[in-house]
Amino acid sequence: MYKTLIALAIVAASSAAGAQEVIYEVEPTHTFVHFEALHSGTSTNRGRFDTIEGTVMLDREGKKGKASITVRPGSVNTGIDSYNKHLSNADFLHVDVFPTAQFEGNDFVFEGSQVKSVSGTLTLLGKQQPVTLTALRFNCYDNPREKTEACGGDFETTLKRSDYGMTFGLPGIPDEIRILIQIEALKR
Repeated sequence: MYKTLIALAIVAASSAAGAQEVIYEVEPTHTFVHFEALHSGTSTNRGRFDTIEGTVMLDREGKKGKASITVRPGSVNTGIDSYNKHLSNADFLHVDVFPTAQFEGNDFVFEGSQVKSVSGTLTLLGKQQPVTLTALRFNCYDNPREKTEACGGDFETTLKRSDYGMTFGLPGIPDEIRILIQIEALKR
């Protein structure tokens, strides 16, 4: 009898712990990945990727999470068609061969209930590298229009494009690319 009660308590505790995990689906009209690259040492070229999809699991009480985010590099948008085409070709994003980039985050750092960073693996051009996204701000709120909870924030990191085999124009075109992410996700 005593062993049965212990087993039931363990099952109940593990069920309660799992109950804190909440799945959020990326909201595409509030989620964009922006990039910045120095241009000839004089100004900053900027653009963004317009098509992002994925899910985020948060357990704020358990201080853990998981993110699975897919970016479509063919959705690159600099505001200049010829530049978009060049970034899409084999010199840079090679979207004909690599139509997606994938971020899998599994190491969430919390301060209280606030996400402070997410570390994981970015797959770009078929190569995987570790990446840490630093949260500039993070918040969850009741979204009155969608009638569900929404969580999101601004995150940033800096990548070396050569780590992914993107070496066109080096060293004249800088290797470091600043990534700025605005993300909002809705509770399922």
